[in-house]
Amino acid sequence: MNVIFLCMGYLIPEKMDARPNAEIEAIMSECQPHLEKFYDSGKVLIDAGLELETKSLRRVNGKLSVTDGPFTETKELIGSIFLFEAEDMDEAIQLASLHPTTQVSRGEDFGWRIEIRPVHYFKNDK
Repeated sequence: MNVIFLCMGYLIPEKMDARPNAEIEAIMSECQPHLEKFYDSGKVLIDAGLELETKSLRRVNGKLSVTDGPFTETKELIGSIFLFEAEDMDEAIQLASLHPTTQVSRGEDFGWRIEIRPVHYFKNDK
């Protein structure tokens, strides 16, 4: 039975922002062949880039509080997410390793990394 895995692709935006647009575009074009191989696995359910704007919601004193930015202080941001099916964590690692985050060597300069988490479902009986 396959498990759904959520992967989060991290980056350090200041390092990418410090580079000329043409350089970043060239690096991103290196991603395409790796993405095709990743998608060809047939197990990718969604692959999406995330905008930088974030809001954090929480209850404070019984009321909803909405704040700007990530809920933790960090240099890294989640720049992308993807979901795929795999039999187990070993296969999930194998599939995630096809993603450009781990294949494009210049990604090291920008702190690119992937976090993999199995997903479990909350059932709504209504």
